[in-house]
Amino acid sequence: MQHVRLPHRRGGALLALLLALLSVTSVTSAAAAAPPGPRPRTPDGPVVGTDHGPVRGRSHGTYATYEGIPYAAPPTGPLRWRAPQPARPWEGVRDAGAPGPKCLQLPVFGTGPATGSEDCLYLNVTTPAGRAPARGRPVMVWVHGGGFTGGSGGEYAAGRMAARGDAVVVTLNYRLGALGFFGHPELGDAPSFGLADQQAALRWVRANAARFGGDPRNVTLFGESAGAISTCAQLTSPTAAGLFHKAVLQSGSCNTAFPRGAVVPGTPGAGFFEPQKTVQAAGAAAAGRLGCPEGPGALDCLRGLSAEKLITPELSQAFGKPAYGNALLPEAPARALAAGRFHRVPVIQGTNSDEMRLFVGMNLGAYPLRDAHDYRARLTDSFGAAADAVGAEYPLSAYPTPALAWSALLTDATFACSAFRADRALAAHVATYAYEFADRDAPVVQGVPTVPGFPYGASHAFELAYLFSAFPLQKPLDEAQVALSDRMTDYWTRFARTGDPNGAGAPHWPLFRDRGPFTQSLAPGADGIRPVGFGAAHHCAFWEKQRQG
Repeated sequence: MQHVRLPHRRGGALLALLLALLSVTSVTSAAAAAPPGPRPRTPDGPVVGTDHGPVRGRSHGTYATYEGIPYAAPPTGPLRWRAPQPARPWEGVRDAGAPGPKCLQLPVFGTGPATGSEDCLYLNVTTPAGRAPARGRPVMVWVHGGGFTGGSGGEYAAGRMAARGDAVVVTLNYRLGALGFFGHPELGDAPSFGLADQQAALRWVRANAARFGGDPRNVTLFGESAGAISTCAQLTSPTAAGLFHKAVLQSGSCNTAFPRGAVVPGTPGAGFFEPQKTVQAAGAAAAGRLGCPEGPGALDCLRGLSAEKLITPELSQAFGKPAYGNALLPEAPARALAAGRFHRVPVIQGTNSDEMRLFVGMNLGAYPLRDAHDYRARLTDSFGAAADAVGAEYPLSAYPTPALAWSALLTDATFACSAFRADRALAAHVATYAYEFADRDAPVVQGVPTVPGFPYGASHAFELAYLFSAFPLQKPLDEAQVALSDRMTDYWTRFARTGDPNGAGAPHWPLFRDRGPFTQSLAPGADGIRPVGFGAAHHCAFWEKQRQG
């Protein structure tokens, strides 16, 4: 059996690497995408005029795709570390038959050169076949995950969602790592460029959705992992006002944070946002290490470096989180959410029942959890004086193995209870629908190693194959899982259409309340979709006491 060992990185780099493991679920066609610029005309394919010029897509029977459309100018040369600028119009019909290059990023596993391109601000549009209704179809804008250091929009095939749900689906790239989340004193309080890119894509959608049969007044922003954290950040961003009208957060929220030593013993605990001044100081220090002078001129020097010199493990460690304390994020998103300072739009938010099994299982070879001694050592490393209390809340006698016990408590501490706390904050002001993806026989993605005695269950990112096509699974969805996939797609697209996931023939999904069974369990079988009591099942009262204590 081959184990994947996570490097012993500190703080933000570990978080970025953990969530970048999501990339193992992605199709890899974007990595070999054609270079940008107009391509030769093809003899067939639907043509749509955008505000920058016409594009020729591809028809796939029940849906059509238009890929590799620039929504902003290439952020290269003098535009590196600047707000996204308008794309240049083109003459003639631009071929939109393949995704644009993914943003520059390091491989998730092992070592190797960066792949992708600094010229990467492209998006993809998928539309149902047939004439759109006069009011336009709902528009769903997907923000990919990958720990803010990996992934791309082109990895997510949305044809099934668009056709079944009669929705226009847009997937996008945004700048990553040190190219997307860099800070420096010379940049002042410039927002994180990756989040600014997402807003630029939303402005493109507002200007062009109707041309693709979509309703620009009915836009749902949705994402998973770092994409969900991004979506939550946009909920609290004043500069995102009016750019979307509903939100879906899958396995990530404004307050998601890993405890110390979550997967690698000794690594500090951390969340996913940094104060602006912290990021600026990190940028000044990085400039010196890269041979650029202190003071005026450092930024010009840094812009003169090759992009590949900026996408390194060290710089991904320093610049893998959005900054707050700027016009886009004036305050920490978790604080804004708790205080009710967010856009008043309906929200779906949820997690998977076994989120952390993916990260723990893939790393058991390097950091084993064999017995009570190993379990106790991890508890002490992560929770210090609270280790006895955590161990009593999660006794080994309640779990088949120490590794599954550790995964359960990390799932609750990291994902489940942060989402539950966010649900309560959201539901105080807007219609909120909470879910838990709970198919514990969900197919494992190809490339994830089998670990004897350690089922992955409903782990991080495993719900994605139920919403998007073309994921390389170790086994296909069975009949009951296909039915669940259909139901989830219906819920998501009905919510995008009306702000309410409920509809004829579907099990009722109640609005969230913090007491009682108001979280919708999503699992196969006759009784698989039903409201459950989420907070108690995930020990959230215990974790809230630890957080406050």
